[in-house]
Amino acid sequence: MKHNVLIYAFLGMTFISATAQVASHAPTVAAKAAPAPVAGQPSDVMQVSDKPVAKVNGVILTDRDLLREMFTIFPYAQQHNGFPKGQEASIRQGALEMIIFEELIYQDAVRRKVTVPPQKLKEAEAEFQRQFGSPDKYQEYLKVEMQGNPALVRQKIQRSLMIEQVLKTDVETKSAVSAAEVKDYYDQHPQRFRVPESFSIQTISLLPPRDQDPAKLTDQQKKDIRRRADEALRQAKSTKNYQDFGLLAEKISEDDFRVNMGDHKVVKGDELPPDAVKVLRNMKPGTVSDLIQVENAYTIMRLNDRSLTHKMNFEQVKAPLKQELQKEKYEKLRSSLAKQLRAKAKVEVG
Repeated sequence: MKHNVLIYAFLGMTFISATAQVASHAPTVAAKAAPAPVAGQPSDVMQVSDKPVAKVNGVILTDRDLLREMFTIFPYAQQHNGFPKGQEASIRQGALEMIIFEELIYQDAVRRKVTVPPQKLKEAEAEFQRQFGSPDKYQEYLKVEMQGNPALVRQKIQRSLMIEQVLKTDVETKSAVSAAEVKDYYDQHPQRFRVPESFSIQTISLLPPRDQDPAKLTDQQKKDIRRRADEALRQAKSTKNYQDFGLLAEKISEDDFRVNMGDHKVVKGDELPPDAVKVLRNMKPGTVSDLIQVENAYTIMRLNDRSLTHKMNFEQVKAPLKQELQKEKYEKLRSSLAKQLRAKAKVEVG
């Protein structure tokens, strides 16, 4: 989740107006984010002027804050020289909502007198500095973005940690899901964990000419296709294993799976023609079917494995299901918190 561990890459974002004063409302980013290039380097991504984009109880959030959050949402903007045109509006709106939400959380933290232990602040500051890779790069950042004042960095990090603490208390901790809750969900939604019948197959197909209407095949052409199909069946029946059948498929099959040894991997039963499913159900793994005719095309199937319809057992799904339920609960609690804080606040956009 976004605020679990903070690296504060937002403090190292590149902007064209590098000498402009940095606003004090920059959002945090997730743990594995690396710092962006130090301000002052060339960039054509977006001009910023520190103009207001929103007010939260009188506190101004700027286009610099907004752009930092947009980079958090779409970190590839630097490489792509901007944001995707079709997504830029939604990225901007999402970023705007996030910086407003984080400011509301921060103000709530101040009202609640949330404090950050000095040791935790010191460790977080050291962690942030390490993201620059060298002391020189960090000093360049301080000079350009922070007027050479490390205290400004410390203030921003403290702000981020206060936001993190409120979210942990009011959202993350409350979003925990017990093993019993996971099991109850599993028991109450059996269809979600139903795995349909499936087959692992290889095929060899003999087809009419691709450039000719199948309905206009001559009798001689139909006989020729059948002759080739009978010969293919004779050779397929003599194969001993997956490899033999696959090599034959690559050599003589005319369907698109020939390039992969005729292997369809695992196919659900309801994705196959009913006639093929009927044949496969009467086969044993490792055996080869007779010819299956569909109009003037012929297919030979090798059954490698079959899985009957079944319900995944609880141990298979327990871990990912718990993660899914916790994420869903987290988002609901976070959304509810945002609505509660916004309802009591004066938020002006634009």
